[in-house]
Parts: sequence; structure tokens; C-alpha cells
Amino acid sequence: MTTEQRKERRGFASMSPEKQREIASKGGRAAHEKGTAHEWTADEARNAGRKGGQVSRGGRGRLLATADAAALATDSGGRAQ
Repeated sequence: MTTEQRKERRGFASMSPEKQREIASKGGRAAHEKGTAHEWTADEARNAGRKGGQVSRGGRGRLLATADAAALATDSGGRAQ
């Protein structure tokens, strides 16, 4: 098989979205019945959302700051000062 050929979809990926949802739903119900399912509190959800937002914005901001610092460290000819 070459890299240009498409791989066969196997297992979970080969099922229809409805079948996947049905199986996942059974797993969720079983976890709740067993008592091992995680249930988010409002505070946990709020904190998780805040952290996700900080990471995505922070990542882009750091990249821009690094690029700006690199630009300041070189002269117009691209040589380090």
C-alpha cells in the first residue's frame, strides 16, 4: 500500500455516526450506574473554560512576542546586532 492510497476505516471509525453515538451512550450510562462517571460542577466547568481560553490566546501571544523580539535583535539586513 502506498501513501497515496487511502487506508481502510476500521473499528469505531468504520461505523456510522449513529452507531458510534449509541455505543458511547451505553458507556456513559454504565459509568453513571457504576458511580465512576465525572459530573462537572459549575465551578469546574468555568475554570476549565478559562484555562482553555488562556492557553490558546497565550500561545499565539507568546509566538508574536518571540517574533517581535527576534526582529528587534536583527538589523534591516537580517544580521544580529
